[in-house]
Amino acid sequence: MDAVRKQQVSATATATPGEVVRRTRKAQNMTQARLGSLTGYSAAQVSRLERGKSAMTDVSVLQRFAQALAIPPQDLGLAPSSGGQPEPPVQRTGPYPNLPTPTLGYPGHDEGEARVRTRRQLLANLAVTAAAAMGAPVTGAVPGRIEEAHLGEALVAGLRDAMLGLGRVPVEMPLELLAAELRRASAEFNACDYSRLALRLPRLISAGHQSTDDSVHVLTQAYLLATRILIKLDEPQLGWMAADRARQIAAAGGASVAVAEAARQQAVLARKAGWHDQALALALDAADESALRALGNIGIAQRGLLIQCAAYTVAHQRDQTGMRELTREAAAIARSLGAVTHLRDTNGGFSQATVQLHLISAESTAGDPSAAIAAADALAPQALPTTERRALYFIDRAKAFAHWGRRDECIRALLQAEYWAPQETHARPAVKTLVSGLLVSGRTTPELRGLAARMGVPHS
Repeated sequence: MDAVRKQQVSATATATPGEVVRRTRKAQNMTQARLGSLTGYSAAQVSRLERGKSAMTDVSVLQRFAQALAIPPQDLGLAPSSGGQPEPPVQRTGPYPNLPTPTLGYPGHDEGEARVRTRRQLLANLAVTAAAAMGAPVTGAVPGRIEEAHLGEALVAGLRDAMLGLGRVPVEMPLELLAAELRRASAEFNACDYSRLALRLPRLISAGHQSTDDSVHVLTQAYLLATRILIKLDEPQLGWMAADRARQIAAAGGASVAVAEAARQQAVLARKAGWHDQALALALDAADESALRALGNIGIAQRGLLIQCAAYTVAHQRDQTGMRELTREAAAIARSLGAVTHLRDTNGGFSQATVQLHLISAESTAGDPSAAIAAADALAPQALPTTERRALYFIDRAKAFAHWGRRDECIRALLQAEYWAPQETHARPAVKTLVSGLLVSGRTTPELRGLAARMGVPHS
C-alpha cells in the first residue's frame, strides 16, 4: 500500500495542475460542462485549462478547482488549507496577461458630470503621451492626392502624427459630426478606400481629443480602426499604442465589447511578435469574460471573434488539431447566431462566412495549403459582408497557392484581389513581399509585371 501511495504522490508531483484536474474529474465521472458550472468557466475553457492551452497559475483559479473536485491543495501546488473557506466561484477567468503598464492611471468610477470630466481628462492626456518614447520623425500633412503605391506610408504618417498630437490643431467638431465622420471612416475601411481614409481617420482622432463633448465612443472606435490599419501595414509599435489607447478609453466608458475587441487586436499584435502563449491567453481570457455573456448576441459574436483569433494563433504553432478544434467552436457560435452578420464595423463582422474565411489562412499557416484551398472553394466571396473581407479572401487564397507552389493560380488570385480592392492590394507590405517573391522565383508574365508596376514593386 505504501508503495502504491508513493507512486501516486510521485505522479501528482510531476503532473501539471491541468493534468491533476483532468484525472480527478474523470475519476469522479464528471463532465467538463459540470465542472465548468461549478467553477464559473465554459466547458471549452475547462478543456483548454486541462490540456495546458490556457495557463493555470492564478491562485484563486486553482482554489476553485481544488474546492470543486475536493483535490488536496498541495496537489495543485497550493499551500495546505488552514481551515478557512476558499474564495467563492466567480465568473472572471483572470486578468489580461503581460500588458504594458499604462502611462496613465485608469479613471475611477465617478458618476455623472464627474465621470464625464474624468473621461475628458483621459482623452486630453492620451493626445500628448509617448512622443518622446516613439522617437519618430515628424512629417508634414498628408497630401490631398496620394499615389496608391504610397498609400501605406501616407496612412502611417497621418496616424502617427495624430496619435502623437502633432500637426495642425483641428477645428472643434460637435459630437454629432464626430459620429458621422466615424461612420464615414468605417465605410471607407470596409470599402478599402484608403486614399480618403488617410485623410479622414487622422483628422478624426485629432478632433476627438480636442472635443469638449463626451467623445469616448468615437475615439475608442477610431483607435480600433487605426489598429486594424496599422496591423495591415506592419506597424506593430504604433498598432500596440493604438490598441492600448482603445482599451483604456473603452474601459473608462464601460464598453465591454470594445475592451474585448482591443484585447483581440492586442492578441494579433502579440502573435505577430512571436509571443504565441501571450496572444492565446489574451484572446481566450477575453472570450471568457462574463461581461460579454451578459450582452446577448453582440457579446456572443465578439466571443466568437476572440476564439477565431485564438485558433489562428494555434495555427502559427503548427497545432493543426487545436486550430481546427477552436475553429469548430467559433463556427458553432456563428451557427447559433443564424445567418445575420454581427459586428459589421468590427473588421468585417462575425458570421459563418467570416469563420470560413479565417479557416483559409489558418489551414495554410498550420502547414496544409491544400486544405486552405479546399476551405476557400467552400466559400463564395460574395457571401462576405465587405469589400475588405472579399479582398482578404483572394489574398489568403493567393498565399495558399504560393505555399503550395502553384504559381499561376497565385497570380490569378492576386489579380482578383486587385479587382475587388486595388488600394488594399497595392498598399499592403505582405502582398508586395509576395509579388517580389514571384518576380524572382520563376517565369514572369505581363500580368505579373503589370501588377508589380501598379504596386510600386521593382521589376525588370
